[in-house]
Amino acid sequence: MNKKDAVNMVEILKQTYPDATCSLDFETPIQAVVSVILSAQCTDERVNKTTPALFKKCKTAEDFANIDIQELEDFIHPCGFFKNKAKNIKLCAKQVLEKFNGQVPNTMEDLMSLAGVGRKTANVVLLEVFGIAEGIAVDTHAKRISNLIGLSNEKEPEKVEQDLLKIFPKDYLKDINHLFVWHGRNTCVARSPKCEACTIKAYCKHYRKNVLS
Repeated sequence: MNKKDAVNMVEILKQTYPDATCSLDFETPIQAVVSVILSAQCTDERVNKTTPALFKKCKTAEDFANIDIQELEDFIHPCGFFKNKAKNIKLCAKQVLEKFNGQVPNTMEDLMSLAGVGRKTANVVLLEVFGIAEGIAVDTHAKRISNLIGLSNEKEPEKVEQDLLKIFPKDYLKDINHLFVWHGRNTCVARSPKCEACTIKAYCKHYRKNVLS
C-alpha cells in the first residue's frame, strides 16, 4: 500500500471510530506500566475489572515494590499468568526505584530495560503517559488487521511494526494502534469479520481476495 492510500485509510477509520482511545484505566505512570503488563494475553476489559482494588492500594513504584508477592498474585489472579506477571511487576517497580529515582522513564531504551516491558508495552506507555509516538504498539488486533489488509506479511509484532513505520507518516503513528484495536473489536472481529460493513474494505487485501472473488 502506498502512503497516500494508507493516510486515506486512517482518515476513514478516524471517522468510523472518533472516540478510539486507550481502553486501559490508570492514574499514575507506574499504574500504566502495570496495566499493560497485565494486559498480555488478557483483555483490557478484564484488566480494568481487576486493577481498581490493586490501584487503591498501590499508586507509586514504592508501593508495588513493597507489596507482598502473595497479595499481589491474589489481586491479579484473574488476568492469567499471575505468578510471572507478579514477579515482573515487583522487579519492574524495584528497577524504577533504583535506576530512575522512582519515576517511570520516558525513553524506549530505558523502558525496555525494565522487567516485563517489551517494545509493545513501551510504545503504549510512551504514548499514553508521555504523549510520545515513537512507534506503533502491535497487539493481536494490530497484527491480525495488518496481515489481513496487506500492510505486512510478518508474524512477529516487532517486524509488523517496522513494516507499518515504513508506510505511515509520523503524524499518524499516535492513531494506528487505537484505530486497529477498535476496528478489531467492532468490525474486523477475529472469528467472524464483518467484511461487508467494513469502511476500509476497498483497501483490504483479504476482502478483495476472499470476499469479492
